[in-house]
Amino acid sequence: MKHAIDSIIRLLALVAVASPASGAATPSNGCGKAGLTSGTYTMVDPGSGITRTFRVHVPTGYNKSTAAPLVTIFHGWGGNESEFLSNKTVTSLANQRGYILVAPRGLGSGAPDSSNNSWSFSGSTTGLDGDGANSAVVPGDTDAICDAAKTPDYSYPSCHTVRQNTCSWTQCQADDVAFAVALVAYVEERLCVDTGRVFATGGSNGGMFSWELGQNSASASTFKAIASLVGLPHRAYLSAQGKSVEMPALVITGTMDTIVPPGAWDDPSYTTTSNGSDRYYYTGATAITRKWAEKNNCSGTGNALPFNDGNAKTDCRRYCANDSGWSGGSVGSGWPKVLDCRARMGHTYNLSWSWKLIMDFFDAHSR
Repeated sequence: MKHAIDSIIRLLALVAVASPASGAATPSNGCGKAGLTSGTYTMVDPGSGITRTFRVHVPTGYNKSTAAPLVTIFHGWGGNESEFLSNKTVTSLANQRGYILVAPRGLGSGAPDSSNNSWSFSGSTTGLDGDGANSAVVPGDTDAICDAAKTPDYSYPSCHTVRQNTCSWTQCQADDVAFAVALVAYVEERLCVDTGRVFATGGSNGGMFSWELGQNSASASTFKAIASLVGLPHRAYLSAQGKSVEMPALVITGTMDTIVPPGAWDDPSYTTTSNGSDRYYYTGATAITRKWAEKNNCSGTGNALPFNDGNAKTDCRRYCANDSGWSGGSVGSGWPKVLDCRARMGHTYNLSWSWKLIMDFFDAHSR
């Protein structure tokens, strides 16, 4: 009889782990292990066989038996793993809120490429936009992501068999989407991660890549929500999240940004960027957030509605009319699933306030 009761107890325990109640953590295999400490590491990318570098920040007070949320952070074009993690605001807020941070280094600097570290996403390697042979719909559309006559050839040697024009501008040495998924799995095996609270964010090229991680069905299920900082998809890459369940998305852009401009409020078209030496085409912030809102069962038509994120520097808007906003105090319910925030700034991160907004958004959508 005792053996039968013991078997039932073990079975119930297994069921509890396999099917956690709403709001319960889903611990990774790294729980209980010695794991990683804050520092810089390398791992072999299983897809490409290339040794990849990444930096980890483990929050103060981390407990190897308590599942913690994880944020993967992707740097901008030419950046590295320290671009975000060397910022005290980033690490201090992670400490306060108990977030593990992991920031990998993109590929590019070094054989076979001699150009900047980068992340590859839809259109960035081929140089083709997402509307196909659709030039009749958009006057002057050459089906490319840039105006080649005004843009230097930034293409990487590793993309010589992939690029379709001279608008290609990121690496082709490895599948960055597969690497991002492998990196999360690597960390989850070595630290106690709540697999239901894994997030992706990044700045500029890394912000564009964050959209890719949310749109791509190969990676979308790995992440709970995404946040893009001064980064948008290339023209006409308008697909929403790559999974059936909701995936909250935040975009922060600068109204004075000439590198990746958000476009006008409530303008669903693509926008161009020109800094005097190149011109690339991007999907506008309104267009991508409308599409994302529709997938998250919100209205994707009409003008966006104001949302108070608690920061005087930002103008934030949403498409979910039942989201009332935040009136101060601790972050909780009421945050929209899709949030478009713009500030009077250029192509800069302004992490002194933008990082808090990103963390607030992730906190609000942890469960």
